[in-house]
Parts: sequence; C-alpha cells; structure tokens
Amino acid sequence: MTVLETRSIADQPRYDCRDAYVETLAELAEADHRIVGVVNDSVGSSKLNSFRKAFPDRLINVGIAEQDMVGVASGLANGGRIPFVSAASCFLTGRALEQIKADVAYSNTNVKLCGMSPGVAYGELGPTHHSIEDIAWLRAIANMTVIVPADPIETAAALRWAAASEGPVFIRVSRMSVPKVYADDYSFELGKAITVREGNDVTVISNGTVLWRALAAAERLAEDGISARVLSMPTVKPLDTEAVVAAARETAGIVTAEEAVSGGGLGGAVAETVVQHHPARVKILGFPEFAPTGSAGYLLDRYGLSAEGIADAARKLITTGK
Repeated sequence: MTVLETRSIADQPRYDCRDAYVETLAELAEADHRIVGVVNDSVGSSKLNSFRKAFPDRLINVGIAEQDMVGVASGLANGGRIPFVSAASCFLTGRALEQIKADVAYSNTNVKLCGMSPGVAYGELGPTHHSIEDIAWLRAIANMTVIVPADPIETAAALRWAAASEGPVFIRVSRMSVPKVYADDYSFELGKAITVREGNDVTVISNGTVLWRALAAAERLAEDGISARVLSMPTVKPLDTEAVVAAARETAGIVTAEEAVSGGGLGGAVAETVVQHHPARVKILGFPEFAPTGSAGYLLDRYGLSAEGIADAARKLITTGK
C-alpha cells in the first residue's frame, strides 16, 4: 500500500518536511563519504545543526553568497563529491540562476539543489521572500530534473533517489507543515504520477504542499456526487505525459493546483502536454501575480488553493468549461 487511507486528510497530524530532509541527509552521509552539504548561512533555517555536529568537516557554509555557493558545489562535484546545496529557494534560484544554468545544468554537474522554505512559506516577509517562480525558472533549463515532494515520506524518498542518480536535480523542501499522504513503503519513481484517489468525472493534478488540499477538495466533491481523480505529480520535469493524457481522455477536464506561479510551472507543463497530445479543458490554479504580504494560509486561500477553492474550480470546469 503506497497511499495512506484516511477518513479525512485534513484531520491528520502535520509534519515539517525539513525534519525528514536532515534525517535522510545524515543517513546518506553516514553511508557515503562523498555526501556533503553546502549552505549560505542557512544552517538554522535548513535545520542542519545536527548534521553539522555529526559531520563538521562536511558542511560548507559560504555565508550570504548564493552564487559562490552554487559555484563551490559545482567544484565539489567535479572533485568527486555529491553536494546537497541547501538554501531558501527564493535566494537559491533567484540570485544564483546564472550559476545554476551554466555551472550546474549546462555542465551537467552532479549537484543536488534543495530549495528550502519554497512557495509562500515566508509569507509575512512579503514578495521578495516568496519563491513562487522557482519551478518555472528551473523547468526552462535543460538537464535539470525538478521534483516537488508532497510530504515527509516523499521528501526522504526523493533525496535518496537524487543521491543515487547522476546529474543536476532540484528538490523543493517544504517548511509549511503538511499531513502524510504516503505510507512508509512509498518508493519515488522519476517521471511517474501517482493516483492518490480514483475518479472519473474530473482530474485534479497537484504536488507539494497543495496535494493534501487537493485530496480534501476531492472529499468535498464526493459529497456533491462528483468523482474526482487526484494525481500526485512530484516530478514536474520530466512530466508523466501518459498520466496527463489519460486524465484528459477519461475525465471532463483537468484542474492543476500548485504553490507556484500559474504560468510556467506544473500547470504550464500539463497545459503544454494536453495541447500537443489530447486537447481538453484545463484550469490552472496558482499565483497569477506578485502575492502580497500575509500568512501562508491566507495567501493560499486568497488565490483559490484551499480545499474549497480547488473544489469550486473543479465544479465550474465541469459545469461551464471554464
């Protein structure tokens, strides 16, 4: 059994995925001396204090210098190490985008980029600290694998996969607490969607911190007699084209929901797939603008990324096609 079966996902305990991140990174480092951490003065916010104590010579803190951080990681990879770069996603992907493109992706370097506190997790700090563009930016860069885990189980599984794979990888690591979606036997498979709820009327495709909200939306739709298929899409690049096309063929339309901009991320990838392979109705939920200052919960609700907002989008798609 891969997906946890519960009465209501909204009533389950919540977890900080950074805890799974640091525990898994320590396990990987214990088993493989090549594993190193590289940070930008973000030891505390990445919860890496225990890693630093266990492996003091394998955590490199470059200070507030994100471009240098990515360059140092590339050099370590060229020297045979497997660097896991850990930094707030807004600064990692914004300030160091050129180094990510040239030093990591273009050079096809074995660097694992871990975007901490992504999306609107830093909500009260405002638009400068929102990291809603990161998926769109990195998805546009060749050779870059883009993964958005939904819970601590998937976060740990994605990290293990990344450590065992060769080449550039970007993994979002949620700061916002989320319930467990998967059981302990979950195994991450690159480029594969997971059907976390069966349904034939409409499909909701989601990932990251919004996936459990999509499941809660499906529960509400079921009360209205609407059967919603919920697809977890942890790998935004490469996308599971087969699963998307099947949803387009077998249901009345697709709603995508993500903690990211509404153009160029998961929604954009799904829309591009549908247009090229099987035209269908698609509603993309995300942030269409610079989101204002406010709590993460408030911002998600404001832009229709709550359970009710997703359910309402699905209802409208079925009844009006919009």
